[in-house]
Amino acid sequence: MENKVSVLIRLFETIEKRSNDDPSTSYTAQLLSDGKEKCIAKVREEALETVEAAEQEDISQIIYESADLIYHLLVMWKKFNLTPDQIYSELENREGKTGIRK
Repeated sequence: MENKVSVLIRLFETIEKRSNDDPSTSYTAQLLSDGKEKCIAKVREEALETVEAAEQEDISQIIYESADLIYHLLVMWKKFNLTPDQIYSELENREGKTGIRK
């Protein structure tokens, strides 16, 4: 599983590298240069497409749209100067806690 998770790290590293590229030749650089609103809109769009695929129970489309969603989420993290380590730390803080409080 560790090898599979490292693809997220490599993807974020690629996003970081491409963030300095020419927006006319890099989709990542274009998204980042278009401002936070564009990054937010793409995450919203991809989340909706993922949900729609799930509603249709289209497994291959759920996989495809989930990959798009994760990519655009990582681009948004970059736009807000967040790192995967910050997200991982938050997940670790939540580990072992129950989701329902009474």
